[in-house]
This record gives sequence, C-alpha cells and structure tokens, in this order.
Amino acid sequence: MDEARLTTTASGNNMQYIVIKVGDESYGINISFVENISRMVHITRVPKVASYLKGVINLRGEVIPVMSLRLKMGLEDAEYTKASRIIILKLEQHGTIGVIVDEVKEVVTLEEEQVEKVSADANQEHANFVSSVGKCSTGLISLLDLNVVATEKE
Repeated sequence: MDEARLTTTASGNNMQYIVIKVGDESYGINISFVENISRMVHITRVPKVASYLKGVINLRGEVIPVMSLRLKMGLEDAEYTKASRIIILKLEQHGTIGVIVDEVKEVVTLEEEQVEKVSADANQEHANFVSSVGKCSTGLISLLDLNVVATEKE
C-alpha cells in the first residue's frame, strides 16, 4: 500500500478497520480515524520526550508527531523494513499523530455482531490498548482504542 488517501465508509452497522501487524500480533484501527498511510520517511528527533515518541515529520507542510506503536506497547524496537508504514491518525482529543507499524495488511469490514468488547481486567499484555476483538475470516483482530494509544504515559 503506497501513500494513500482513505475515505471513511461505515454503512449501517458495519465498520471498516485497517489490519496492521505489530510484532507477531494483528491489530485493527478504525478507518474513520485514518487520514493517510505513508511509507517510512525521515523522522526528525525531538529531545527530551518519551522514548516511544520517535520525533516529527513534515507531511505536506504539516508537522506531525510520530510514535512507535511497538515501543508504546512495551515491545522491543525493531529495524524498519520495506513493509513498515506511518499511519497518520486524526483524533478529536489529540489532534493529528503518526504511528509507526510493522506492516499494513488489509482492510476488513466487520458487522456489529463480529465485535466483542474486552473486559478491563483481561490478562493480555496489551489489553489496555485494546477496546474490543473483531472476528473475521482470517482470525481474531484486536481493535485498538486510539485514545489510550495516543495518551502520553509517564
């Protein structure tokens, strides 16, 4: 998937999610928050910020902070590959932010019945980032709570 402009599509009770890989896990990001998907570009480091904040990029004249989803989730940092992407998200509470993912796999459409909420006390390592789980033909996809992902932690 080269740099792409995405359109929001939610018809009836169906929602579309971009399926991404972070480490060995598949996660879903609600497509309505995705503004752009970009190949890796030069990231300008910003001093004295949390380690998961990689820096900022200039995308069409707009300076956008970029974070590593791997580091935010407590995983080891990894080398960027040809599959690595920066997903530009537009969030109401946090503005525009870029997240680095290992790979963008596909777009899936899930019906309301295919999505189950995750209990807050789930024993998953990354459960606090996951709001629900989607069931599709390719298996289970952990759906990310983008407000939790974008919130700065101490």
